[in-house]
Amino acid sequence: MSSITIQKTSITGLQVDAIVNAANSRLMNGGGVCGAIFQAAGAYELQAACNKIGKCNTGNAVITPGFKLPAKYVIHAVGPIWNGGAYNEAQLLYSAYKQSLKVAKENGIHSIAFPLISAGIYGYPHDEAWRKALQSCKDFIDANKDYEIDIVFAVIDDAILALGKKTMTDLNIADKM
Repeated sequence: MSSITIQKTSITGLQVDAIVNAANSRLMNGGGVCGAIFQAAGAYELQAACNKIGKCNTGNAVITPGFKLPAKYVIHAVGPIWNGGAYNEAQLLYSAYKQSLKVAKENGIHSIAFPLISAGIYGYPHDEAWRKALQSCKDFIDANKDYEIDIVFAVIDDAILALGKKTMTDLNIADKM
């Protein structure tokens, strides 16, 4: 049975098949979650793998090896920069999660950890970011009943954790689906 959970933990240490990087479209080492993932994976190796791919459009996702991470893979998902909500941000954020899960399924990944994509330096409002993240994951599970996947959201802030749990309740998503 597939599940969605939220944990207060660093994404880089999780024992999952894949972790998701909140990537930029050039797939370059960045700040925040992206920088932490590059550092933990081995920045040189991960950047070389990203350079072979080249770029990734907003709302899409690509996969690389996890190198020195406990996770076998890193899925790089490009979320939108928040510009007030009138520039297709909601659809692009939903798509970033959906495409990440599609890549996961295509690669036989059954456990995946996400950060709250676009909610850091990209400025997406946390409550709306949670709503799109959780709805996209729930919709994927509902549409792929034949595929078992455990989805973990890794956050390090108590307020963001509480908001995520509240959003799960609001969307009627059980901690274990």
